[in-house]
Amino acid sequence: YSHALYPYIHALYPYIHTSMPVTLPGYFCNASFLFLFQLRTMFFPPNVSLKVLGNHTEFQRVASLLQDTVDFDIDANASVFETNIRVVGGLLSAHLLAGRGGMELEPGWPCSGPLLRMAEDAARKLLPAFQTPSGMPYGTVNLLSGVSPTETPVTCTAGVGTFILEFATLSRLTGDATFEKAARQALRALWKTRSDIGLVGNHINILSLKWVAQDAGIGAGVDSYFEYLVKGAIMLQDEELLNMFLEYDRAIQNYTRFDDWYLWVQMHRGTVSMPVFQSLEAFWPGLQSLLGNLDSAVRTFQNYYSVWRQFGGLPEFYSIPQGYTVDKREGYPLRPELIESAMYLFRATGDHTYLQLGLDALESIEKITRTPCGYASVKDVRDHALDNRMESFFLAETIKYLYLLFDPAHFLHGGGAEGDGSWEAGGEDGQCVLGAGGFIFNTEAHPLDPAALHCCSQHAAERRAWSGDQLSHLSFYNMSTFDIFSRFRRFQYFFLHFWPFLSMLSFLLLTVYLSPGQETLRFGKAFREQTELVTSSEDLMSE
Repeated sequence: YSHALYPYIHALYPYIHTSMPVTLPGYFCNASFLFLFQLRTMFFPPNVSLKVLGNHTEFQRVASLLQDTVDFDIDANASVFETNIRVVGGLLSAHLLAGRGGMELEPGWPCSGPLLRMAEDAARKLLPAFQTPSGMPYGTVNLLSGVSPTETPVTCTAGVGTFILEFATLSRLTGDATFEKAARQALRALWKTRSDIGLVGNHINILSLKWVAQDAGIGAGVDSYFEYLVKGAIMLQDEELLNMFLEYDRAIQNYTRFDDWYLWVQMHRGTVSMPVFQSLEAFWPGLQSLLGNLDSAVRTFQNYYSVWRQFGGLPEFYSIPQGYTVDKREGYPLRPELIESAMYLFRATGDHTYLQLGLDALESIEKITRTPCGYASVKDVRDHALDNRMESFFLAETIKYLYLLFDPAHFLHGGGAEGDGSWEAGGEDGQCVLGAGGFIFNTEAHPLDPAALHCCSQHAAERRAWSGDQLSHLSFYNMSTFDIFSRFRRFQYFFLHFWPFLSMLSFLLLTVYLSPGQETLRFGKAFREQTELVTSSEDLMSE
């Protein structure tokens, strides 16, 4: 990690390098590197990684440097999607990790702080993109003037549906519902455009609501949309988001899955349009594990791992019928998705196969991609020729997931490698428990603490009301057996108001006694699954 980061810090920051290769002065570099980090955003992903890797001193230094040098009031066009996941997500994560990073905290933290204000400032620059009839955002916004009159209305599916984690976190911490409302409106608008067979395409016109690219799959252009439905459902305990994903998943399994590969199909007919595996799809087994679909996740992971073993990395496109790379898509830009899935599956199963993948990845990266001034993307996995660039996600995600794969006791997993588990912090509504484990990673691998969402302003009061009505929220899995609850509403309220956890146990025993048979068994199983999802921080990371 240090070998990749510090040449840039010492030689180039804070300059912007977006279109021309640069040679790092003072280093013995055989090649120059093209860093695609716009708006001085190089430090947003690595800053969080510094904290995750335990380098508190550098975390504090870089956080201070960001506060002193970053200004979003500039005349520059920015990707709405990329700015959200890298800048807004990175700042929110750094803000929430500041309590563990030894930084001086403002009174009322986590509901206030300089990094939180920077995140809010950056997110407000994105809001003009959402001012469309449908609520779906444009793909690009100018940070000073808003959306250009000539901006294309065509954007990818992920560019519409990858905001709920960051925007909901921001709304819950600041008390301004504008951000979460915008993200939800975009999600609901996108949901209404799915085809008759339940699939979404790759690119949509946000004004006409017509699909421009009608290939349906789980890879590039779509991937993080599905990811955010699942992670948003978990982080926000949101039934609507979960039901959206489950309906999509049924269509995905019916039309795109073949021998535990996922192909691309025509969104209206379900016929195969591209029989390829894209490296971005390798996040899918990890996502499945979060919902407990381990059998399918393991089989799909083995397919993807076989491609890694074939080349020492995942090519961007891999032809499944031919068992080989696709022309002009042979590169491996050090993507993290397969390592990410290995981390989740190792947490879920304890199978050392996933540690072996981690070792393979570590050896390949060191042997093939290391250069005197960093780690280079692989231009062609067939001969391991190197490209003249290093992407920021290598620092933000790939290294971080590798580290977490080999550190099962890390605090992000709910372990005790750093600190003593949960701890209390002030908020606008008094004390709240933070850092209890079960962090949710955004699609740039920035960890967000779900507990912090219930610390500030009206959301703390809503959380207390929720804790007094927990059983009514067990419809998270949309189970028909929950109509049993209607028999005991008044009895239930008294116990929930005073002893919520005791009442859960008592109510389950009453249900088993009064309603024997298979329905009760199904209820009991669903109850256990829901209770584990809500109460176990470790399960949030591994199921």
